[in-house]
Amino acid sequence: MEARDLDSLCVNTIRFLAVDMIQRANSGHPGMPLGAAPIAYVLWARHLRHDPTDPGWPDRDRFVLSGGHASALLYSLLHLFGYDLPLEELEEFRQWGSRTPGHPEFGLTPGVEATTGPLGQGISNAVGMAIGEAHLAARYNRPDHEIVNHYTYVLASDGDLMEGVASEACSLAGHLKLGKLIVLYDSNRVTLAGSTDLSFSEDVEARFRAYGWHTQYVADGNDLDAIDDAIAAAKAEPDRPSLIRVRTVIGYGAPHKQGSYKVHGAPLGEEELRETKEALGWPTDPMFYIPDEARKLFFSHKERGKEGRLEWEARFERYKARYPDLAAEFSRRMEGTLPEGWSDNLPGFSSDPKGLATRKASEAVLQALATSVPELVGGSADLNPSTYTWLKEQGDFEPPDAPHDGVQGAVGGAWGYSGRNIHFGVREHAMGAIANGLSYHGGFIPYTATFTVFSDYMRPPIRIAAMSKLRTVFVFTHDSIGVGEDGPTHQPVEQVMSLRLIPNLTVIRPADANEVRAAWEAALENASGPTALVFTRQRVPTLDRTDLAPADGLKKGGYVLWESGDPRVILIGTGSEVHVALAAGRSLAEEGIGVRVVSLPSFELFERQPKDYRDSVLPLGITARVAVEAGVRLGWERYVGREGTIVGVDRFGASAPGAIVMEKFGITVDHMVEEARRLVERG
Repeated sequence: MEARDLDSLCVNTIRFLAVDMIQRANSGHPGMPLGAAPIAYVLWARHLRHDPTDPGWPDRDRFVLSGGHASALLYSLLHLFGYDLPLEELEEFRQWGSRTPGHPEFGLTPGVEATTGPLGQGISNAVGMAIGEAHLAARYNRPDHEIVNHYTYVLASDGDLMEGVASEACSLAGHLKLGKLIVLYDSNRVTLAGSTDLSFSEDVEARFRAYGWHTQYVADGNDLDAIDDAIAAAKAEPDRPSLIRVRTVIGYGAPHKQGSYKVHGAPLGEEELRETKEALGWPTDPMFYIPDEARKLFFSHKERGKEGRLEWEARFERYKARYPDLAAEFSRRMEGTLPEGWSDNLPGFSSDPKGLATRKASEAVLQALATSVPELVGGSADLNPSTYTWLKEQGDFEPPDAPHDGVQGAVGGAWGYSGRNIHFGVREHAMGAIANGLSYHGGFIPYTATFTVFSDYMRPPIRIAAMSKLRTVFVFTHDSIGVGEDGPTHQPVEQVMSLRLIPNLTVIRPADANEVRAAWEAALENASGPTALVFTRQRVPTLDRTDLAPADGLKKGGYVLWESGDPRVILIGTGSEVHVALAAGRSLAEEGIGVRVVSLPSFELFERQPKDYRDSVLPLGITARVAVEAGVRLGWERYVGREGTIVGVDRFGASAPGAIVMEKFGITVDHMVEEARRLVERG
């Protein structure tokens, strides 16, 4: 069989495995697999460096299917190119317990590099992956030994490029000159509800050129050589990310549905599927048919990938002999283990009634972590002077030729791609997705930072991080109505509790500087999901721990901070309100009322403790309980029960100095004492 005919056979094999999956499940999106299969085939067969026998090979190229609704296309590729995804799994597409869910899920299916489906997230993750490659290359490559040199490829849809998060991320990618990032844009000009003419008439290539991208256009999505040439040209463009717009026909080959939104999100149907196979010269029976010639060619690519990985391993062995310390650090980072003694030099904080804001305590802890945990990389959404999340002396991640005015950048440190401070700009949406991309890439513990109220802008990537069990740290400062004068637009009331609703997100709101230290330790030790660290703008006292429990109790989520006598009432606080609870407890003790004060910085950490421990902190027999938090009351019922009460804030804030706002909203010692007395007297 001639090479061109064999290529056509392979493309159709990819197409019809996908549409057969969708038809068998009676659910899915056949349009993109039919139209974009040639793009995927050329990329995977001629350019993508990967080894199906070792999906985690550190220097593999990354491929992100940003249009995750076309998951059947990716599963076809993974099966045909030799990943551990047997045909039986394809036959169980979208069924309970299968490894072929409706949208790609990281960690479930070998070869899936990112959880995608919410449009715009995948392409934004890819920006993070490209940042990861550039940083690791700058840090570890040496002139005579190159161990990091790979590309990040994206297959994106019209919908991806409509979403605002993609615009944010791609703008930053252009600024950063990420030449190893190549986006293949499946421009079929159809979305779920109809033609893109309804809502999307911009010149996408012009937009991306304005971002600083290299752009190309392929007029025929079935022209394999033109696609091949475009990818090669993109790889030859080292200083700009590349967008290749490929004009395709959605549902290509379906006689009555191609080019229509009707083929976007529903199976073809038995009759249309039969006619599509006939139109493209494909056997109508059996389903899931793979010609021997195609299978043989796909297998040859698997062998080639293994050879590439083995060659890299040989190079890494030479690198290890020449640079053993760097090699050990690189391997440890890619394995996701923390360095020995990483927490030994974290600061402790002396008691101080005046104290400091927990955001400032976090800054001190971060500087110590920066010297011992090189994989800690991140930044803020243009808020370093407010969130205090810069890594001093660690340099800024910027293009090597970027100008530096000596004012806005990090203090000291190397410039260029080896820098560890990422300036995301005012781009919260993209910041979260890019940080997730660093996590997906491996070798990083990325962090982000913004005000707590703007966590709403970041909710999609936070949710995906939790779903994908990514080790991303989300730092949120200005955590309550205590923000003060900026007023209700910047005073979060519902955000902290809203974050607690996200499964597998660990939310920690520490009470003082020493709890901040323990919170950062807990965040870095959490390798099975993201962590949200929530810090104050205002000063809070650094507790005198002489008669209090150690701050390490934070790692259990909740602990008995202090008690007096035989407790008749439990006061529960979190964050800055722990000080209110403690002062109220001491006041009640002076009246002769037995009281226990509990610091509860993390619901999630507390719920992971054994029931015996939780019951020891909050004994079932003590039903008089008062919880205090300068946020919505909803959610605290689980800890105060039907007999308890909650001191909180169920309306938006107000503009005034923070202490006055707290007082006017009843977040006071007197109010808490009053509520506790009422419960005790009620018996």
